[in-house]
Amino acid sequence: MVRPDVEGASLNSFHPLFRNPHLATIAGNFWSRPDSERHWPVEAVIYQTEPNVRVLVHSQRPVVNKGEKPKGELILVHGLEGSSASGYARSMVHAALQRGWVTHRFNMRGCGDADELAVTGYHAGQTSDLLAVLRERRRLSSLPLFVIGFSLGGNVTLKLAGELAEAAGELLMGVCAVSTPIDLAACAAALAEPRNFIYQGRFLNRLKDRIRRKNRVAPDVYTLEHLPKIRTIEDFDDHYTARLFGFGTAANYFRTQSSNQFLERIRVPALLVQSKDDPLVPFPVFEHPAFDSNPCLTLLAVEHGGHLGFLSRGKDRFWLDGTVLDWMERNLNRLNLVS
Repeated sequence: MVRPDVEGASLNSFHPLFRNPHLATIAGNFWSRPDSERHWPVEAVIYQTEPNVRVLVHSQRPVVNKGEKPKGELILVHGLEGSSASGYARSMVHAALQRGWVTHRFNMRGCGDADELAVTGYHAGQTSDLLAVLRERRRLSSLPLFVIGFSLGGNVTLKLAGELAEAAGELLMGVCAVSTPIDLAACAAALAEPRNFIYQGRFLNRLKDRIRRKNRVAPDVYTLEHLPKIRTIEDFDDHYTARLFGFGTAANYFRTQSSNQFLERIRVPALLVQSKDDPLVPFPVFEHPAFDSNPCLTLLAVEHGGHLGFLSRGKDRFWLDGTVLDWMERNLNRLNLVS
């Protein structure tokens, strides 16, 4: 459903450049994005999140007038085998910096060409690293803080908000999740469909390459014996993710780490942006009772857009960026009115 706090204009203004979900998905991945690094210097920051685990975050600050403060801070969380260099993150950062937000592009464990920072990898429900970075940002800054998660990063973001429940308000003003696999089992099954062979093959190639790199560092932990058997994402999660992280099986991993079971517990404003034709995230997974019972949740669904596509025919090509930032700034305005 779309709640009243998402202005109708935002939804109606989206005129998809592509109505074919595969074209939208592929174009969204390869479309040229604005380069924020020419205007706003990038600081590479290493955060120690737990013993022997560090993660890489790329931070940028906007230019503000003397005596003024930035509007707030954003932490962006990428998707499966993505990084801080992913196109959707780069265009969102550019738009946010233009509007006066401090941005932090969070790389999950080993992502962003940072394999050496942690022996262990990441998974779809691993929230501890993001939480550690959130706490450190809150310690260092009093600015309002939001988290935006993309695809698998959206699952991490929503799960963390639900895990924190009422305590989330001490750290966050709100969260946004885009093209999010809130039901991991359903989305793994969708990936295995013949029509999605391109996406699954791309993910598997990158995941297998990651195992090979890890094997060179920790051969006893990351063995190569299972790689020839892997044909699907579920196979990979059964032989590697579930075993490496103690879930036992892919089925148990999917069951325990899906964010849909945490939606009811979210107590900060949460915007979920989803295309109904997303080839990787079946829209029926959003027929979840939490969207009716939890007033903190807003589902903004559009007919077309593919997976992380959302390219517009209008002058604002990256419709998603402005829509999400508008939503966050409306939440800021409400906070100012209340205070």
